Amino acid sequence: MTEIRGRAWLFGNEVDTDVLAPGLYMKGPMEEMARHCLESVDPDFATNVRDGDILLAGANFGIGSSREQAAQVLTMLGVKAVVAKSFGGIFYRNALNFGLLAVTCQAALQIAAGDIVSVDGASGVIRNELTGEVFACDPVPEHLLAMVNAGGLVPHLEQRLSAQKEMN
Repeated sequence: MTEIRGRAWLFGNEVDTDVLAPGLYMKGPMEEMARHCLESVDPDFATNVRDGDILLAGANFGIGSSREQAAQVLTMLGVKAVVAKSFGGIFYRNALNFGLLAVTCQAALQIAAGDIVSVDGASGVIRNELTGEVFACDPVPEHLLAMVNAGGLVPHLEQRLSAQKEMN
């Protein structure tokens, strides 16, 4: 699966990991942390996000601390992709490790909140399904797409080990 289709959520620049996974809830269960994801910028996000939705953001999405929970809560809430002008490096890797497609795109914020968009990580194309506009983005390398398609790093490694055992 290289193409993901969903409803767009828009966020600006510098959305940090403390906003995605608030430190106040770090000691509690992931479900509790997920209920507070992005609440300081959009108090209704966690209750209104739906499975398959896509986040579009400005520069430096996921900057800040290295907490992997920032990517985990998004996947727990059903977010399938994050498209941003740029990412915090650790968040970018954590997103892929948890099966969350992360695509760099300078045109990410040219789509309106609520529009239906499709994101093709392999070709690096985003399409606004409502307006027909197409935006060029950076393609995600094939080996990283394979990891995302498997559901993240651990499932990907388990599949590879299983396939290797079958060959022996």
